[in-house]
Amino acid sequence: MNFTQSISHCFSNYANFNGRASRSEFWWFFLFVTILEFGADIWDASTGYGENGFYIWIVFAATITPSLSVGARRLHDLNKSGWLQLLIITIVGIIPLIFWWAAEGTKKNNPHGKPIKIKK
Repeated sequence: MNFTQSISHCFSNYANFNGRASRSEFWWFFLFVTILEFGADIWDASTGYGENGFYIWIVFAATITPSLSVGARRLHDLNKSGWLQLLIITIVGIIPLIFWWAAEGTKKNNPHGKPIKIKK
């Protein structure tokens, strides 16, 4: 999956927390959201909103649900619960999440569906 396909797929599955997501889908969307937030931060600073962050809140509101859903689907690819994303609330919890999001998914069927990528 490439950059534009990932963005399109994540927004078309805006609130779909079922199924599985590939690593490329997750990380391309993560990059997209990071770029949007960086741009919104710059826009806020240049328009004088600064600390209030008007535009960053707009970006956050538009991307929080698809970000959580693709994160849950990514964890499902590892046969883990999407609720594990709550670990992000803790500072230390981000470490296992990053490892899990970067790990290769299971190659067999799991309760969340068929594997995304099958080696030939």
